[in-house]
Amino acid sequence: MKIGFIGLGVMGRPMAQHLIEAGHELYLYRVKPVSAHLVERGATACESAMHVAQLADIVILMLPDTPDVETVLFGENGVAPGLGSGKLVIDMSSISPLATRDFAARTEALGCDYLDAPVSGGEVGARSASLTIMVGGKPDVFERAKPLFEKMGQNITLIGGVGDGQIAKAANQIVVALNIQAVSEALRFSSKAGADPAVVRKALMGGFAASRVLEVHGERMINETFEPGFRIRLHHKDLSLALESARLLELMLPNTALVHQLMNGALAKGLGDKDHSALIKAL
Repeated sequence: MKIGFIGLGVMGRPMAQHLIEAGHELYLYRVKPVSAHLVERGATACESAMHVAQLADIVILMLPDTPDVETVLFGENGVAPGLGSGKLVIDMSSISPLATRDFAARTEALGCDYLDAPVSGGEVGARSASLTIMVGGKPDVFERAKPLFEKMGQNITLIGGVGDGQIAKAANQIVVALNIQAVSEALRFSSKAGADPAVVRKALMGGFAASRVLEVHGERMINETFEPGFRIRLHHKDLSLALESARLLELMLPNTALVHQLMNGALAKGLGDKDHSALIKAL
């Protein structure tokens, strides 16, 4: 397939590389030195998002936040002016569900299809092509895109209509954030009470407290290796989206709000670009 890929960050780069290795033609925008190897592997660098959309049949976005997606889609020289009837836009960013539905409606008005397909698994999952991919959109459009998803992830689920993928991702981020808080508190408690947190973690991994967060991020907390997988700044953004949606739904998310405040503290300490396991530093 001819695929456009916009958003070559920590996760976008390996995701794009998997598609290249699978034999697809890739058209890229905003190629920087850190992503130049993708061009060396056969991808084509384009001068604008519009140029990408003109050349590709499917355009994938992997961007930081809602305004970034809107600008790339509908801004000057954006994707929308380059789209033609029958093309497909897949947004794999983590953004607002309400904005997603608006973006989909504007894209579909151009005669194109739209999927939201946010991911979970961080840099590790992106590199190993083991991402969890949560998709919102029409079933037939999902089937069209599924072979691409299978090159980037393993647990691929059509949640429901457009925007439902973003709802699932917000739910995922709530669970992960609260787990990180729990592991942070447990390890801080162990250390301050005089036990070796590394040994405590090992013991907990054999019991009901075992989790992927305890396994991966617990080790990062103990070793203080906080180079990102997934930045606190981005997780903070995702919780902001969840809390804004909860406000509109008149729904209480008290523990999500608490972790959001802890992340505010982490941002204030200059930890925004560290891995979200560095939340322990805010405690």
